[in-house]
Amino acid sequence: MEFNYDVIVVGAGHAGCDAACAAANLGSHTLLITMDMNKIAQMSCNPAVGGIAKGQIVREIDALGGQMGIITDQTAIQFRMLNRSKGPAMWSPRAQSDRMRFIEKWRETLDAIPNLFLWQDTVTELLIKENAVTGVRTGLGVEFRAKAVILTTGTFLNGLLHIGRTQIPGGRISEPASSGITAQLVALGFEADRMKTGTPVRIDGRSVDFSLTEEQKGENDFHKFSYLDFFPRPLPQLSCWTLYTNAASHEVLRNSLDESPLYNGQIKSIGPRYCPSIETKIVTFADKTQHPLFLEPESANTQEYYLNGFSSSLPLSVQLMALKQIPALRNVRIYRPGYAIEYDFFPPTQLYPSLETKRVKHLFFAGQINGTTGYEEAAAQGLMAGINAHIRVHGGKEFILGRDEAYIGVLIDDLVTKGVDEPYRMFTSRAEYRILLRQDDADVRLTEKSHHLGLATAERYHLLTKKQEQIENMITFARNFSVKAEEANPTLEFLGTTPLKQGVKLIDLILRPQLTIETVADFVPAFREQLDTIDNRKEEIIEAAEIRIKYEGYIVRERIIAEKINRLEHVKIRDRFDYYAIQSLSTEAKQKLTKINPETIAQASRIPGVSPNDINVLLVLSGR
Repeated sequence: MEFNYDVIVVGAGHAGCDAACAAANLGSHTLLITMDMNKIAQMSCNPAVGGIAKGQIVREIDALGGQMGIITDQTAIQFRMLNRSKGPAMWSPRAQSDRMRFIEKWRETLDAIPNLFLWQDTVTELLIKENAVTGVRTGLGVEFRAKAVILTTGTFLNGLLHIGRTQIPGGRISEPASSGITAQLVALGFEADRMKTGTPVRIDGRSVDFSLTEEQKGENDFHKFSYLDFFPRPLPQLSCWTLYTNAASHEVLRNSLDESPLYNGQIKSIGPRYCPSIETKIVTFADKTQHPLFLEPESANTQEYYLNGFSSSLPLSVQLMALKQIPALRNVRIYRPGYAIEYDFFPPTQLYPSLETKRVKHLFFAGQINGTTGYEEAAAQGLMAGINAHIRVHGGKEFILGRDEAYIGVLIDDLVTKGVDEPYRMFTSRAEYRILLRQDDADVRLTEKSHHLGLATAERYHLLTKKQEQIENMITFARNFSVKAEEANPTLEFLGTTPLKQGVKLIDLILRPQLTIETVADFVPAFREQLDTIDNRKEEIIEAAEIRIKYEGYIVRERIIAEKINRLEHVKIRDRFDYYAIQSLSTEAKQKLTKINPETIAQASRIPGVSPNDINVLLVLSGR
């Protein structure tokens, strides 16, 4: 019996789920293989989606027709917009999700896609013929054939858990590791390495004295992740809680460092620098007497809390003793201890920007297998790999996003151009065009592109065009409508901003930092009538228009800079040169350019070790 598909996705984590949905929704006959169909899109670490820069990625996934944003909105038990004190380029949505509902909604979504099929099993081998992948073989001995395969193996490749000196093979606690694929790919010439991540203890909320913590409530305004769905949040909205470590808990941890796998030589791989374990914090910041911790609810229907900020691989007894030194946790009970995990990854410079591997045709990597960390980064890669695998099977031009088009473009370009020396996490500082990559306009940037691909639905595209029309109408009205001084001055004086000496255009008032579109509409009835013509998503559209008005100068200036740089993005050089034969290139440039084989001059310019002089040489050879 033969089982034939267009695309096979290995692993049903956040990368695998969005990869499978994208390929299937585009029309590919798709198989998603997972070890456990009850843990699809498992939130292995904290039960949250979004955050600084990550929230922008989720909005981009949604704008492209991916599923993460919709499912997060459907399962959110708290929502907040971070960085409100800064400009809109830095605003980042973040939601706590109900972990169990998140899995349930993902399963419902996958089962509802006609072209998508699931199989519960472990993939032990890739089937490869003439340097191209042709399918997979599973632990049950089943062979599935496909024209493209996407590996989204997360932390399961030769995964090893650490709790003190106890070491347990596994991809997550109580889940087996996967073996075979790393050895096979290394034998084919791939470079592999190890990384480390970790997760904190899970707390029984009934044992917490919440009166000794600080409540952190969510927000209930119009903000959400998906541009598509208008439903109110269906689940109860819960609080998170802030508390702090203290000198006594630090003393317990410090006295047990010789039992920490991070400090006794047991763990040799690299962990995430920006999300250190609690033992790393007390060593690196030895002068600090406390560190913040956050109790985050895992579900609306359980007592389980995630203790954010207390990642640890220390022995269970040490973790418990340290926690009990914190007043709010003096009677703490836990569901399971924190642990560290080491796993295999493949340096992503071995990929093309489409996320197809350079060594094996039609084989794609997405997620932690590429050295990244985070649900959002994984889902973004999965979405792009799913799109490009479909294109590879059915023909067409690969789908690549530029650094000025999306955080997803920054993410993938960083991976394939620069590689990783620690688990890669997206930050706003990684994007040179942050003003162009705001969370509010991801649909404007990306939905039309996705609609042309066939992924973003007609409904999604209609919502975008209607939104753009309403924004333009609002801005045009504000540019052309004049406001008399006597009409505006009472409100202006009340709000503490300079009164008018003569009439001005409405847009000039909106540009004032003390005023908003809503406050101006309060004393300009004609403008209020204009706003009242907006039916759905009124607050979202008003906010988008206001950002366009207030930040227009910055947006235009950054677009000009991006367009200048983008000229080099059109100078294609992949497979064009034998870099070792170009005498005027530096030795390091020859090595790096040969290894990366950049798509364009612009990508070559971002490779560490390639100098401006090397780029000038390539420009001359390219006839520029």
